[in-house]
Amino acid sequence: MKVDVLLGLQWGDEGKGKVVDVLTPRYDVVARFQGGPNAGHTLEFEGQKYVLRSIPSGIFQGDKINIIGNGVVLDPALFKAEAEALEASGHPLKERLHISKKAHLILPTHRILDAAYEAAKGDAKVGTTGKGIGPTYTDKVSRNGLRVGDILHDFEAKYAAAKARHEKILKSLNYEYDVTDLEKTWLEGIEYLRQFHLVDSEHEVNNLLKEGKSVLCEGAQGTMLDVDFGSYPFVTSSNTVCAGACTGLGIAPNKIGEVYGIMKAYCTRVGAGPFPTELFDETGKTIRDLGHEYGAVTGRERRCGWVDLVALRYSIMVNGVTQLILMKSDVLDGFDTIKACVAYKVNGEEIDYFPYDISEGVEPVYVEMPGWKTDMTHMTSEDEFPEEFNAYISFLEEQLGAPIKIVSVGPDREQTIERYTE
Repeated sequence: MKVDVLLGLQWGDEGKGKVVDVLTPRYDVVARFQGGPNAGHTLEFEGQKYVLRSIPSGIFQGDKINIIGNGVVLDPALFKAEAEALEASGHPLKERLHISKKAHLILPTHRILDAAYEAAKGDAKVGTTGKGIGPTYTDKVSRNGLRVGDILHDFEAKYAAAKARHEKILKSLNYEYDVTDLEKTWLEGIEYLRQFHLVDSEHEVNNLLKEGKSVLCEGAQGTMLDVDFGSYPFVTSSNTVCAGACTGLGIAPNKIGEVYGIMKAYCTRVGAGPFPTELFDETGKTIRDLGHEYGAVTGRERRCGWVDLVALRYSIMVNGVTQLILMKSDVLDGFDTIKACVAYKVNGEEIDYFPYDISEGVEPVYVEMPGWKTDMTHMTSEDEFPEEFNAYISFLEEQLGAPIKIVSVGPDREQTIERYTE
């Protein structure tokens, strides 16, 4: 058996949570391979809305195994709050959720360090969510991190040493803080974490594959936020691309099967960083309002713009995408004209590839198409798609070199249409 990988192709917020929830019935296992509670996946079904931050989006589907892999960073306090809320709504977790012992722990002082580092940058701040993600991954690569498995072995001494090291850094930054409340809820989270299946996830995933089980790997954030291939330094601290599934779960590259790439019919970005197709006019505001483009975790307004096919071609290339999933098509239902960026103009030269730096001097080159001016939210088959929307899909497929297999026409699980045409 091979694993299939599902990931975002833009700057995050593409709708990965909903798609995982829709696809999960076809799989035995859903495994999260990177990121932390800075990434919120929103799911809506049966009149309820859920926001998942660390728990895989397959948790709602019956007896599926859900795995938090070694590439994830976990905040025990936030995990406890998230898990207890799910259990209170009738979704049992302890028999469904397995957590890698090699996943790194976000400490209370990591969150304080996150705020201190951002404050020190002043106007050059990256715009983090303040959840301690960056400092945790920094400790991981500098070999100073604490892992989930450490709570089973001499944990108090390891935690004290890590906390003391962080406090020394904070003192050097002259940053005032009080860790008392954060630490109290964090330690309660540690005790709660002990109740779950703590596993060697690399062995578990590969053994499940040997048993013939089907596995869906779930990414967080988006490709353009990848620490290596995204719009650096305005990126996250982990590898959000397909290769991250290998390092974040212990899967060999030859075990990768289908790669589902998720994209919106337009484009959004949260926080600081370059965004070539960003709209600062009424159109951008309209897209934000119609698409409810506010962060699932932070509540921050998302910056909105037309779809960027240059960036998408780049994402499809580095991920090896085999199938595309088009989200939030319905948000554009009322527009007379739809635009798509097909190239960049840099220093007067038109290019169709994603360059090293897009921070300044990049002008999008647009193609305009007629809008479909049709409410698609109640459609249940591609046979109902208006001619203009079919033309938009064909244009995207031609430009991107990959088939659009699934189209979302609303936030609910049921508002999902599979396309069978080649």
